[in-house]
Amino acid sequence: MKTALTIAGSDSSGGAGIQADIKTMITNGVYAMSAITALTAQNTTGVQSVMEVTETFMGEQLDSIFTDIRPDAVKIGMVSSSALIHVIADKLEEYGAENIVVDPVMVATSGSKLISDEAVLTLKQRLLPLAAVLTPNIPEAKVLSGIEIETEEDMVKASELISNQYGCAVLCKGGHQLNDANDLLYDKGKIQWFYGKRINNPNTHGTGCTLSSAIASNLAKGSSLTEAVMLAKEYISGALKDMLDLGRGSGPMNHAFGICKVLENGGFHEQQ
Repeated sequence: MKTALTIAGSDSSGGAGIQADIKTMITNGVYAMSAITALTAQNTTGVQSVMEVTETFMGEQLDSIFTDIRPDAVKIGMVSSSALIHVIADKLEEYGAENIVVDPVMVATSGSKLISDEAVLTLKQRLLPLAAVLTPNIPEAKVLSGIEIETEEDMVKASELISNQYGCAVLCKGGHQLNDANDLLYDKGKIQWFYGKRINNPNTHGTGCTLSSAIASNLAKGSSLTEAVMLAKEYISGALKDMLDLGRGSGPMNHAFGICKVLENGGFHEQQ
């Protein structure tokens, strides 16, 4: 069985972060492991409290994982401090980690900053050059490219700038009133659009975590990057179309929509 590691924060409500990543990895057919960057008290209405792990503990988690069950792919989500970013980068370099997918969580879709300028700089210097692919949303792509993004042509230009600077592929996620859920993959000078129809579901908590984890899962199984993105897009569409409605705010998707269908049709049974 192929394996994948998520390095991210814990979401106590289960919709994003480590919990969303593990659900996604399992339902995409890989063995999931985690290295937690922070504990959060949060729910569908927002984040109430954050407790970051120590640098030493961060390193110990990664040592434990890589020296026993080596991951075939690594997904990195939100890391809020420069110190932890340095530890993560050092360990990934030490163990020669492969198929690294970085979801550069820096800016909320509202445009508000989520991590400090110092952490953004460290992220750019240490983690992004290690990635096989980055998955920025439009606000994050603006920060990484340094240009305004108002059109699909701007998405292409920003992705090219980011790719050239960090030496990796870029999946620039559309939406945010720019287009109708269309994503752009820029890889080694080649451009590919993944066209999607926006699903009218207000419960979208954890979509970024889920997409990047699904990509990592498929890379772990040997898919090409194009195929990994296509399969990840199909998976997240299925999770949104299930129309799960939990919580008082922007709720989670149903990561287990496929499993639920199996159970509805009579449950699991041992093959004879």
